[in-house]
Amino acid sequence: MTDLSPIQVIVNGRVRAVRVTPHHTLLEFLRDDLGLTGSKECCLVGECGACTVLLDGRSVDSCLVLAVEADGGEVTTVEGIAAEGRLTLVQQAFLDHGAAQCGFCIPGQIVSAHALLAANAHPTRADVEEGLAGNLCRCAGYEQIIEAVLAAAGRYAAASADHGTAARARAAGSPDPAVRLDPAATPDARLAPQ
Repeated sequence: MTDLSPIQVIVNGRVRAVRVTPHHTLLEFLRDDLGLTGSKECCLVGECGACTVLLDGRSVDSCLVLAVEADGGEVTTVEGIAAEGRLTLVQQAFLDHGAAQCGFCIPGQIVSAHALLAANAHPTRADVEEGLAGNLCRCAGYEQIIEAVLAAAGRYAAASADHGTAARARAAGSPDPAVRLDPAATPDARLAPQ
């Protein structure tokens, strides 16, 4: 019999308490236990970035993090990025620039772009290339993805000029620790599987 460890993690603003095996990855916890299938299962060795999530505000490959390592932490998946059913500047820019293509890598690309813009609101093209270097696109749509992130950065800068820090963070889609997402805003993956 396998020992189960209790963990408690805030996922997309909602406290989740479960028991997991010691070898259960964060990706398995999100997809299998919570039904959040936006983070894609692909290489399982941290090479592709399809499973990228934010763990305590830091971009990580969820296939390389054990679920028990996230105990007491806060995870934001692609499902938790767009609060209140509104697209973030990054998500809208991806649509505007045709960056989605097949869509498989896009959740990880979007999460990485959010992490990049939270750390650097005015990235250069080289900054974007470096910030997304851990995310592979099998469709080779890198140009559209880079253009989308740069466009989102421009919109983010405009929002910065018009708003305060909290409003700027919400406009870019960065998690605001003072605001908890509505758990009902998390899509039901059983109805719309990814």
